[in-house]
Amino acid sequence: MRAIERLESVKSRLESTEQDFEDSRAALKAAREAFAQVKGKRFDLFNKAFMHIQEQITHVYKELTRSDAYPLGGQAYLDIEEDTETPYLSGIKYHAMPPLKRFRDMEHLSGGEKTMAALALLFAIHSYQPSPFFVLDEVDAALDNANVDKIKKYIREHAGPGMQFIVISLKAGLFQDSESLVGVYRDQDVNSSRALTLDVSFIHISTLSGLRLLTLSTTQLRKYA
Repeated sequence: MRAIERLESVKSRLESTEQDFEDSRAALKAAREAFAQVKGKRFDLFNKAFMHIQEQITHVYKELTRSDAYPLGGQAYLDIEEDTETPYLSGIKYHAMPPLKRFRDMEHLSGGEKTMAALALLFAIHSYQPSPFFVLDEVDAALDNANVDKIKKYIREHAGPGMQFIVISLKAGLFQDSESLVGVYRDQDVNSSRALTLDVSFIHISTLSGLRLLTLSTTQLRKYA
């Protein structure tokens, strides 16, 4: 006798369930579209950055490894391990070949060669999204004098308002041409560290024969302590 009443109740629940289903399907569609947009944007951002760095790494590494003996410098390039729709989830291979060296995996390079390759990658990334400062903490520890001169030359040529370098080094070959020095030394009297600063930027002095550079040695620098 109550079949009609029960039918209306079941019909109402069915309509409510169908509406919930349609709402869920619409939400799923919207979520998929939003995910596809984010995925596409992520791909575009990654691909734009990767293509730029991939192009710049060759020029930067050549510039860092170029010398009078090897004017062409070395070779370096980046590759994606797997060609997929999501390259940002795949690994990236970085290969660097110093001048007159054959191809080999990165782990087989010497400490100095790895340092030069790492700096080249760092500078290439910087060219895509520049930062105002570089802090290089004893990057010359594994470098010989020739490579230290190359790093110093690169820094001098590229330093400017948009690319400033703060270099921590124990080798005079890297910091002797800096614009200013901050020396940290131990004060035995107070058993603590102290710092001293000195502007050693190049000062051009007019002379009859032209221009000459005024430089200060580390011995003269100690007089300011």
